[in-house]
Amino acid sequence: MKSPSLYSILGIVYPTYYLYFCSLHIYSFIRFRDYNMVKRLHHSLLLTGIALCTSVTTVHAQTDTSKGNRESQADSAALDSILAAPYLHEQTLQTVEVIGRNEQSYKNTNSFIGTKTETPLKDIPQSIGYVTKELVRDQGATTVNDVVKNISGVSPYTFYNDFSIRGFRTTGNRNSGNLVNGMRAQTSLWKQQSLANIERVEVIKGPASALFGNASPGGVINRVTKKPLPYNRNTVSTTVGSFNTLNTYADFTGPLDKRHTLLYRLNIGYEHTDSYRDLQANTNYIVAPSFSFLPTKRTRFNVDIVYQRTDGKVDRGQPIFGDGDLHSVPISRSLSATNDYLKENLVNITLGVTHKFTDKLSFNATYLNSSYDEDLREHNQANAYVKLADGSQSPSRILMQCLIRQRHFRNNSFNTYFNYDVTTGPLRHRILLGYDYFQMAQQAGSSAMTAGGYLLKDGTTTTVFKPANIARYVLDADGNPKTNVPYYDLTSNDNNIERDYSKYVFVSTALTPYLQYSHGIYLQEQLEAGPVKLLLGIRQEFFTDVLNYKTNNETHTTQHAFIPRIGAVVTINKNLNVYGTWVKGFEPQSASVQGNPNAGGPFDPEYSQLLEAGLKGEWFDKRLSTTLSFFHLQKRNTLYNANDPANPERLEQVGEETSKGIEMDIAGFILPNWSIVANYAYTHAAITKTATDSEKDFGMQRPNTPRNAFNIWSKYIIETGVLHNFGFGLGLNAVSKRYGQVGRRANTVVYPGYGLLNAALYYRLHKLQVQLNFDNIMNKIYWVGGYDKLRSFPGAPRNIKATVTYRF
Repeated sequence: MKSPSLYSILGIVYPTYYLYFCSLHIYSFIRFRDYNMVKRLHHSLLLTGIALCTSVTTVHAQTDTSKGNRESQADSAALDSILAAPYLHEQTLQTVEVIGRNEQSYKNTNSFIGTKTETPLKDIPQSIGYVTKELVRDQGATTVNDVVKNISGVSPYTFYNDFSIRGFRTTGNRNSGNLVNGMRAQTSLWKQQSLANIERVEVIKGPASALFGNASPGGVINRVTKKPLPYNRNTVSTTVGSFNTLNTYADFTGPLDKRHTLLYRLNIGYEHTDSYRDLQANTNYIVAPSFSFLPTKRTRFNVDIVYQRTDGKVDRGQPIFGDGDLHSVPISRSLSATNDYLKENLVNITLGVTHKFTDKLSFNATYLNSSYDEDLREHNQANAYVKLADGSQSPSRILMQCLIRQRHFRNNSFNTYFNYDVTTGPLRHRILLGYDYFQMAQQAGSSAMTAGGYLLKDGTTTTVFKPANIARYVLDADGNPKTNVPYYDLTSNDNNIERDYSKYVFVSTALTPYLQYSHGIYLQEQLEAGPVKLLLGIRQEFFTDVLNYKTNNETHTTQHAFIPRIGAVVTINKNLNVYGTWVKGFEPQSASVQGNPNAGGPFDPEYSQLLEAGLKGEWFDKRLSTTLSFFHLQKRNTLYNANDPANPERLEQVGEETSKGIEMDIAGFILPNWSIVANYAYTHAAITKTATDSEKDFGMQRPNTPRNAFNIWSKYIIETGVLHNFGFGLGLNAVSKRYGQVGRRANTVVYPGYGLLNAALYYRLHKLQVQLNFDNIMNKIYWVGGYDKLRSFPGAPRNIKATVTYRF
């Protein structure tokens, strides 16, 4: 096999290293120079890098032509002939995702998330929602939070990487609800996850513990990165829009040799917005190269790298008056100081291999190394209004605190399994036997300092004000207790200023290194007999928390669970399948809770159980897919504060929470030029069993979970006449009211329902497309979610984005 040419290698290596060194260069200047100058420098470097990458690719093509080589013509030939190249499609379905998805519509036919091997979604006995990159592009979306509205039963919980799925919260910083290519990875809680290098977003609804171990009961979000394609396809795009938005992306993919055995993909992204929220500018840098090597028809390798750098601030939400409503303060209001910051670095490195020993037996192994570093300095509210001298609270003054923190996480995830396909008489078996290991460690060197509360005359501070002991407190000019950090005055417009941290009294908090790791052994069979397909699975999970890791006080706590899964799919006709499933879930309590002697533990793990049935169909010659599901989901042993005045840290486990509902999803083409995605969810989620069945939370709808949610988006392209190649899109996103953190919080809020109208215009001329997106056309004021009067999260007002995309 002939080695790749020098130009082919440079086409990948040069821009990757170029962007890497640019990022380092810019980071150094940010620390010591003027930021605006660096920002302009970065734009120049980024555009230069893209131009150089393009020029290298062009030179490569021209060089081959000058040698009489016809590869460039072959690469631009019809897709069918390209896919006929050696080794590319010896299997109808891949056992691990090495080559990228060929579909280019809102519909996705196959997935790995439901069974760990590529299986038609129609044949998986569980509801799996998804959003493809085509829908992401058409809606002008940039983050996961932008697109979850397209999946029934999923809604944002806050501004953050934080969601409600079927009534249960799933956060990005926990390893129980976040996957990348089916592997557990560490991500930020504070920042929404970029879609710059994402092929599709998937949600397996209900517990996925039988495949992935500890898992959130509502569901798991999986981001599938873009994989190399066996043909040349290159795209560059730039978006400008409201709030000083500027996004630039490049996506290059294709073969690096004549035999199409070495494939590459390179995604580069720059994202910046000043936001509609005060002092909430945010900038992302993404570099994501990926390589697939197919040396023989039986062996495939994949290397996937993602580097992401984020510069911004933590947005703690909109505060409002203690005696006012949500409209009493502008939605732009934030708690940040000018000199606050959040700097995050995320690196994911994935190595994968699959090998077919025979036509029936294959082996797969994947390793993911994930690192996350956080450098945070912020002002935020202390979950209270300021106390006055008589012990009452001031409804216009918010008690503030200052947090300085650095955290460093290192994750290692390994998964390996064998697939064995065998036929016994009329039965076809697809057996999977696997083992996985996951480890998450908070590194030594993580630390935090907090300043807050009220000043005492002895030079210390306290978080509680007691009027009976007022003589111990430092008082302000009005005789009220003086706060350590200046309070946030809702009647003033002078809060978002630069703050002098040196004037605060800080208390250091030791972030002791800790380790979590789990082992899992699992067995799964997909059994097919005529129109009936059974999915049977079992898993034994062992989960260990190590507190005070690598110290003299190191302690280990191990939790384990046996997790079964049973599902069935019956083919009614060529268009329609009916399915049903029963699966159990497992999510251990956190290390910090188990190791806290004041919490009242140790506590049992959280267990969940899903019963689900429904219909899955494909229509219009398989251009359109539909899913209708009915579910009943239960969770036991959730921890809540016990409200013990003698021990504020004591926790108690709730007996049972139940979520039940109906969901419907539609995605695909009605006509070749008419695309649609639509969904509806009815979700009734509440605490249904407690110690006395009389607590405040009993029977109330779970936080940030709408009882009803509906979304539709449709795109139509005009194919004939004077408006040929013009198109338009129109969508509606509507949800009913949602509760904040209910019951035990004194300042709880009910967020009103809303309906948002969105639209888009498209025009394509040869390889160039121009696109305009109009979001929240009616300029509705609404809230995506929140906790209480101190922390509400308003959505964006009317905004416009213009995108120019060039494909070559």
